[in-house]
This record gives sequence, C-alpha cells and structure tokens, in this order.
Amino acid sequence: MKITVRSAAEADLAALLALYRELNPDDAPLPEAAADAVWAAISGQQGRTVLVADADGTVAGTADCFVMPNLTRGGRAILFVENVVVAGGFQRRGVGRQLMEAAVRLGESAGCYKVQLLAADDAYVHSFYEACGFKALAQGFRRYVE
Repeated sequence: MKITVRSAAEADLAALLALYRELNPDDAPLPEAAADAVWAAISGQQGRTVLVADADGTVAGTADCFVMPNLTRGGRAILFVENVVVAGGFQRRGVGRQLMEAAVRLGESAGCYKVQLLAADDAYVHSFYEACGFKALAQGFRRYVE
C-alpha cells in the first residue's frame, strides 16, 4: 500500500466528512450546503492546511493544521494540529505516523518553533503521539461553548 500525504482538495470533502463521522460518531451529519460553506471558509483561510493521507486512491486519514503567527519566540509561529483521524480499516498501517510527519514538516517549512496538539484521554492515543516524537509537556484545558 502506497501512502501519499497531500493537501486536501474540494473533491475530498465527502471523504473528510466520512472520517469525521468516525472521529465523532454522535455528531449530527452536516448538511451539504453547510459543509460546502465551511470548506470554502477553511480553504480560504491563510495558514490553514487540511492534510489527507491517500492510500492507493482512498482517503485513509486526515489532520487539520493551522499556522498561528506569534509575537513571542522571536516572532516564530506555532502549528496547531486538530481533528486527526485515520479510518478504522487503515489503522496500524503507518497512515497516522505519515500524517504527523507531514504536519511537522509543514510546521518546519512555515518557520514554526513548535507543533502542538491536544489528544484524547486515551493511553493508546498518547502512546501513538509519543512514538511520533511528541511529549506530554503541559496540561490542556477546554471550555466548551454551548
């Protein structure tokens, strides 16, 4: 199986939505018009790259990356990674690792001083990110807005 990581295109939207259903199965499906509008906003956002892992023509995983300009660290930006998901049939086959390596390369090419993400409170997920070179150096906080 050949895996290629690339920037997502509009043609990948249906596959992305299917992956996000795996990530958040309790979410109501996003209506097509709303999905199209959100995709237009994402694709037009400077510093935003949605990566997809293409496995022999099938979108097998994704990671949403955002370069945030920063006034500390000598003006070096931060790359945030969100919504990382690999389709169930492609897990444990190197797809996630290649997505994370591509995210780090994206951060390096943008002059970022760090790549940062939040991970689910799950030992397997933590082990995966540690195997990709990430370290649990801070405690994350969230406040959901209803």
